[in-house]
Amino acid sequence: MTTRIEHLTTSGVFSLDGQDFDVDNNVWLVGDDEEVLVVDAPHLLQPILDAVAGRRVVAVVCTHGHNDHVTVAPELAAATGAPVLLHPADRVLWDMTHPGVNPSPLADGQRLTVAGTELTVLHTPGHAPGAVCLHAPELGVLLSGDTLFKGGPGATGRSYSDFPTILDSLRERVLTLPPQTRVLPGHGDETTVGAEAADYDAWVSRGH
Repeated sequence: MTTRIEHLTTSGVFSLDGQDFDVDNNVWLVGDDEEVLVVDAPHLLQPILDAVAGRRVVAVVCTHGHNDHVTVAPELAAATGAPVLLHPADRVLWDMTHPGVNPSPLADGQRLTVAGTELTVLHTPGHAPGAVCLHAPELGVLLSGDTLFKGGPGATGRSYSDFPTILDSLRERVLTLPPQTRVLPGHGDETTVGAEAADYDAWVSRGH
């Protein structure tokens, strides 16, 4: 059975540093008719459960710990029996939303398998200390969270973020991927590695 990627968008609030922002978040589901991997669990549980449609959830992977990416992760885990996976460096952000709840650790280089397709975890700090991307070479896809968007790097103007660090992550871990790789981000429209790599020097020069 062919592995496919499904997409839905949920809307809610991103809160950090005492400020609130209305945001639309992408949720990506990778799998087939039998099982699925859910990437990020923002805002609302029911639309994600509707998209899962009774399939076995292999894991709920959080690309980072900002509240708008993990809002309903524990609820989704409870409803499906799946583990929640988060890089330990983002525990400080996770605890702002879910204190006392313990996600399972996600490690750089870890390989996750769903529907016979392998995804490799790339630790890409900068937007957040524990930010990760998931690379599925068989699908020609990078699930980039908030590390890379159409138009450039994820924002680094808030606590626990750093612009030079995200540039290093992109240069070393992301822009080295095949240029035709589709980039499916945590917000907004998809792009490709090649389209964004062409602007790397401009990102560096514009600074933070």
